[in-house]
Amino acid sequence: MEMSQIIKNLREKNGITQEQLAERLMLTRQAVSRWETGETQPNTDTLKLLSREFGVSINTLLGAPRQLVCQCCGMPLSEDDMISREPGGEFNEDYCKWCYAEGQFVYKSKDELLDFLLSHSPNPDNLPESERRGQYDFYLSKLKHWS
Repeated sequence: MEMSQIIKNLREKNGITQEQLAERLMLTRQAVSRWETGETQPNTDTLKLLSREFGVSINTLLGAPRQLVCQCCGMPLSEDDMISREPGGEFNEDYCKWCYAEGQFVYKSKDELLDFLLSHSPNPDNLPESERRGQYDFYLSKLKHWS
């Protein structure tokens, strides 16, 4: 879905007019109208305001053009309610809410995360713990938080 339709759908779903949305964002109704017709697009700062106003990620506003993955544990972030938030409420699209909560990283070290993963992940092939740890470590080392 195009960003213009996403913004319009979110506005209508929330039961507000273009004028009301414009007032909340301190913009003109014409600016909102131009977004909804696809004539223009909101700038980065306005996308942040829209994200906060509607409680959706910027990725969702953009039509989910990229598959988000937690840069700490590697979990796909397929739903906005999985994405972490900063203390002020804005989304942090780099991390899941289980690895980054209230502005703090939950796992203080990669070993702490590896211990959690090993104790909570199935092992259908009955691999030795050292082999599983090595596989997880290899994958995690590719993520931004641990590289």
